[in-house]
Amino acid sequence: MTQLLMPKATAVWLIDNTALTFEQIGDFCQLHALEVQAIADGEVGAGIQGYNPVQNAQLTAEEISRCEADDTARLVMAESNIPQPTLRTKGPRYVPVARRGDKPDGIAWLVKHHPELTDAQIGKLIGTTKETIKKIRERTHWNIQNIQAKHPAMLGLCSQPDLNAAIEKAGGQPTNAETQVQNLSELP
Repeated sequence: MTQLLMPKATAVWLIDNTALTFEQIGDFCQLHALEVQAIADGEVGAGIQGYNPVQNAQLTAEEISRCEADDTARLVMAESNIPQPTLRTKGPRYVPVARRGDKPDGIAWLVKHHPELTDAQIGKLIGTTKETIKKIRERTHWNIQNIQAKHPAMLGLCSQPDLNAAIEKAGGQPTNAETQVQNLSELP
């Protein structure tokens, strides 16, 4: 169930415009009945302007009428046919400043162990440019002498399921995380 938008303002409107009990309003707005009573007495939220839940499609007029007729009934939030937003959009991930120096190490590991991955796949997985990947492949990167191949999922640059999906998409065979690391120098 989605949460109520502006519960105290909704409670103010329900107190002023309906004959619902304090318990019914408190249950719907997720407030204590005494807090609803204090709002009605003007002790709490004196400057709050009421928020109409019917106009904003959180309640229906029929639902309010049903609960006004029966003191024991509880208000039920109206169902919305609006699609829910996705949790996370696909796009560049934020990499903390402390982890940005680890990107070349992760790229080197991918180039060494999974040459079937394209530069575009590595760039999307790690969040880097094709130019950087090309320089690491050709060993012309400005810091190539200090780059050590390290597992990108263990560095926190990508997740293991994302890495496995990219390997499968490229035509390779993903293995479990323990066997992907050949020696201790590849661990962060």
